[in-house]
Amino acid sequence: MADIQSIAALKRDRAGKGNARSLRGEGRVPAVIYGEKKGPESISIAINDITRLYNTGRILSTLLDVDIDGKKHRVIARDVQLHPVRETILHADFLRLGKGAKIAVEVPVKFLNEETCPGLKSGGVLNVVRYTVELNCPAENIPEYIELDLIEASMGDSLHISEVTLPNGCEPVISDRDFTIATIAAPAAIRSDAAEDEKGAEDGEGEEGEETEETEEGGEE
Repeated sequence: MADIQSIAALKRDRAGKGNARSLRGEGRVPAVIYGEKKGPESISIAINDITRLYNTGRILSTLLDVDIDGKKHRVIARDVQLHPVRETILHADFLRLGKGAKIAVEVPVKFLNEETCPGLKSGGVLNVVRYTVELNCPAENIPEYIELDLIEASMGDSLHISEVTLPNGCEPVISDRDFTIATIAAPAAIRSDAAEDEKGAEDGEGEEGEETEETEEGGEE
């Protein structure tokens, strides 16, 4: 399961673009904490701290304890806004998480036993349809990743969410179908050769047909 990270923050008494620009000039990022039927709370976080978290690639699925004046708030990031050119962090939104809260998060898929997968060993290619899967998870039980085992996957197989063992309390957000996560596809070269062979066979049949027709016409003469 994903670790709970701690991050320090300061209260923000003023909002607005001017205040946000001033904070960024001081090396801080404006942010807001909302949810759990409480009013929004404006805060700021050191740019280095939030950038380090963002660079893990898991900021939107990592539980955080935000420390504001010695009081910790359990949250999860719901949105991070970036500068369109420099790609530095401009603002972040955090959702408060109460006891027993359940949230939707994108969880990466980890593929097991690629080196021994029958379909891959015979020349197939792993075609990943979904690199992440959105799950409804208890806030205290967010998996760092989910695992899909390829140990028995053969050429042409489709691998579905039903083949993944999910952590307790977690379920796919898409619940109306057994969606595909990956397939073991034939290489393009194999498919191309097969198509050429099929086309050649069809062309040969056509030539034979033409010869027969000409023979029949000659016989009538």
